[in-house]
Amino acid sequence: MNSFNKRTAVRISAVSLLLAIVASPIAWFVARENAEESTVALAMEESRRLLRHFDAIALSEPDAREHASQAAETITGGLFDIAEVYDRDGNKLAESMTQDGQIIEPLLPKHGRPQYSEASYESLKLERGRWILRVFVPLQERSDTQGAARITGYFEGVRVVSEWQHQQMLDDALSAALMAGLASLLCGGAIYPVVVRLSAENEQKAHEVLDSHISMMEALGRAIAKRDSDTGAHNYRVAWIAARIAERLGMRDKVMQSLIAGSFLHDVGKIGIPDAILLKPGKLDADEFDTMRTHVQQGEEIVTGIGWLDGASAVVAGHHEKWDGSGYPRRLSGQDIPLAARVFAVADVFDALCSKRPYKEPMGLDSAMEILEKDTGSHFDPEVMAAFRPIAQEVFDRLAGCDEDATRQLLEVKVRSHFGI
Repeated sequence: MNSFNKRTAVRISAVSLLLAIVASPIAWFVARENAEESTVALAMEESRRLLRHFDAIALSEPDAREHASQAAETITGGLFDIAEVYDRDGNKLAESMTQDGQIIEPLLPKHGRPQYSEASYESLKLERGRWILRVFVPLQERSDTQGAARITGYFEGVRVVSEWQHQQMLDDALSAALMAGLASLLCGGAIYPVVVRLSAENEQKAHEVLDSHISMMEALGRAIAKRDSDTGAHNYRVAWIAARIAERLGMRDKVMQSLIAGSFLHDVGKIGIPDAILLKPGKLDADEFDTMRTHVQQGEEIVTGIGWLDGASAVVAGHHEKWDGSGYPRRLSGQDIPLAARVFAVADVFDALCSKRPYKEPMGLDSAMEILEKDTGSHFDPEVMAAFRPIAQEVFDRLAGCDEDATRQLLEVKVRSHFGI
């Protein structure tokens, strides 16, 4: 399992566990409330059986107390342990209790005369863990019209929820909580392979896009080299040398990627220089040199605005700047020069000195380093030279005798390492 899959597994597991921790109590609470409300609904429905005893009898009639007593006794022992019937003025007409009802009746909170118009209930926890449900139902006359029915009395019932029923409700709620928690964990387990697969596909596509970008960078570099009558090996060498120096300076990720791309395309602006000047065998005059210098600005214009190449502009625009400010085109100095351009300047001059050109033979390491040391503090950043100095011999030996294919392979290793492909 790679690091991404491990991180994904840990994060999905954490989220699933968090969901289980949150969802389980909620499911437990909702299930318990639903069970309680179902019990109450059943109790209220049972209480409405009273209405059948009063279809033709008003609670204010002389014999209403007798009928109320019969109704209370009828309903007690079913769902209710205490049944009370009141007239419309809140006067108690009848009361009936079971044995359990007689035990809990003294423990119930007292209240005044009933005057409610809507059915309701309350859940109470009494001493010794006794749980009761108390319902309040207004008794109304049946109406054949659209008008509201007139309240003729009130029914109040108390149900003692047995321990086994209470435990069953809690067990059902616990089962619902466990199911919700398990569902959350299973959901996380089901999502993980989907996320990993989508990530792998996305990574593959990203690699393909990045690979095409690098291929385009190489094609553009070769076009520049052909334009300048070069083999193109110089671009590979300077990009590799710059990457080696940058690694010692701690450069990485996008900064390193920008350095490699900028080093490879540092002379992209030469595409816009006329052949008569670019390919002139002799020394350029002042006007021609001014024209040649414009390759920096033209190169910057080419790479700027091309998303993945935007970072390359630091090297393209600043590879002819010097530490003391005597370079061009902006005459930047010191830390004002982008670090990538300062790194490239050392790599570029070192490669130019140590490589064979049509107009010169390659220099040895000692001679090349002597020139670099002489220009440190004027042309080159002393800190960059301090990073390059310990690896100069290794770099020189590694590039000695390398043709274009060999240097391309060297750079490819750095590209795959720092571009993540």
